[in-house]
Amino acid sequence: MDLHLQDKSVIVLASSKGLGKAISTEFAKEGAKVLISSRSEEELEKAKAEIQEVSGNKYVEYQVCDVTKIDDLVQLVQKAIELHGTVDVLINNAGGPKAGGFDDFSDEDWQNAFELNLLSFTRAIREVLPSMRAKQSGRIVNIASSSIKQTLDNLILSNTFRSGIVGLSKSLSQELAEDNILINTVGPGRIATDRVASLDEKRAAQLGLSPVELREKTEQSIPLGRYGEPEEFAKAVVFLASGANTYMTGQALVVDGGLVKAL
Repeated sequence: MDLHLQDKSVIVLASSKGLGKAISTEFAKEGAKVLISSRSEEELEKAKAEIQEVSGNKYVEYQVCDVTKIDDLVQLVQKAIELHGTVDVLINNAGGPKAGGFDDFSDEDWQNAFELNLLSFTRAIREVLPSMRAKQSGRIVNIASSSIKQTLDNLILSNTFRSGIVGLSKSLSQELAEDNILINTVGPGRIATDRVASLDEKRAAQLGLSPVELREKTEQSIPLGRYGEPEEFAKAVVFLASGANTYMTGQALVVDGGLVKAL
């Protein structure tokens, strides 16, 4: 299948490692011109070199960007336009908020999670829309969590703001359809990333288990019997963000090996 991504201008937020890096790698393999970003220039330099080596695509650049800072997001989009003349694809992504229950968090914690996991997406979308509207075409994919379908224990901040992403995407899918801009939300289940490993370690300590024991127990609850690989998640995202997707918009999907039971 031709994904129609050759030479397309792609921005991927929070992409020096984890899911963001995996997504960027898959775009590069498809011949896209990819602009990766994160707060660490050192990590970005390393990620750029690794993505170029794996994909054989030299059109991978980076920009330091803290997604909670509007000026950084503005500069990120400006760089993509300077490099490639336009923005065809935006992948909204951000690190997960703190784990914990309702009594664990202050107003500051709630505000920080809002700025990281919802407001940053809104701002990035606002910045790319002029370019996409000008050519009457665009794809936006918001990376969330499987909590968009079924809440997760001890992750109240994630449960709250990831649901907000779904509402944002659904509303925008209707507003942007006339401009042929498609927007979807994708939530990862138990994908083998550093973030999931960290959450597993904390949960294992609470339950008196080793991280290996917790992972084995969790895998038993996944119909496919294993954690997903970042590349598996990335392929689903890249399809939704590609020219091969011409009729899916406003959807909230999970890539989780069948873990989530909710409809």
